[in-house]
Amino acid sequence: MEFKEKLDSYISLAEDSLKVYNAHSDNNKPQSGLIDAMNYSLEAGGKRVRPVLVYSFCEMLGGDLRKAKAPAAAIEMIHTFSLIHDDLPAMDDDDFRRGRPSCHKAYGEAMAILAGDALSVLPFEIIADDNELDAAEKVRIISYLAKAVGRDGMIGGQVIDMENEERTDVDEANLRNMYRCKTGQLIAASCVMGCICAGADADVIRTAEEYAFRLGLAFQIIDDILDVTGTQENLGKPVGSDEEENKTTFVTLYGVARAQEIASAITSEAMTLLEQFDNSGFLKQLTEMLLKRTK
Repeated sequence: MEFKEKLDSYISLAEDSLKVYNAHSDNNKPQSGLIDAMNYSLEAGGKRVRPVLVYSFCEMLGGDLRKAKAPAAAIEMIHTFSLIHDDLPAMDDDDFRRGRPSCHKAYGEAMAILAGDALSVLPFEIIADDNELDAAEKVRIISYLAKAVGRDGMIGGQVIDMENEERTDVDEANLRNMYRCKTGQLIAASCVMGCICAGADADVIRTAEEYAFRLGLAFQIIDDILDVTGTQENLGKPVGSDEEENKTTFVTLYGVARAQEIASAITSEAMTLLEQFDNSGFLKQLTEMLLKRTK
């Protein structure tokens, strides 16, 4: 199967399952407005990188994709919850996301907060209730995912990001730590959950983690670059927000050209780690695509 065909198939699997897991029913009619707000953001598109990583690691390691269905949907819900909350007036105060009004602009601030809250807990419900994963796999996945999201993961990274706006001494070590928490932890969770679904051993999981954290760092540095060089039409959100919010990034530290060199070097490290896996061709192409993306 060609790269684009496989990528599209993974994305379709993820999007189909998201519709099932957050569907309207007779039992949840009173919450229909909340479900609409959740789906508004879930169905807004995006690259679906995280569920694609769950599926691709599972399949590369010989696992059954049916086991990856719940974890893949779960990680995209967590990611979407973070975007809804990031866009709120109290956070980044962005009015557009993926080319259309942010959730709080479309549904109001209170409903957007609640939609994000609901998307932060529904993932753990769908993993716990899944019929394909066994009990031990569920516990491992839920434990890893919770840590990746919480105090020492994505949410903690957002705190560091906010506090950095008030600082003038942010250096590369600080940025690397912040990106590892804010972006890398969810990408690591995606890869690790795919490994768990395939029954991988501890050594394989460690290698997947090392790859994921490099991919996450390179991904965030490219985001820094696109905030300067991209367009709102391509990105689906305003550009130049980092400068407006007084954020230190790899671009403000080193300039666009050097930031691109650093992202390329980190991507090369990620590629080297993929050499340890058989059948890693798809992931190599995905990694290269993310380095060269324009949105």
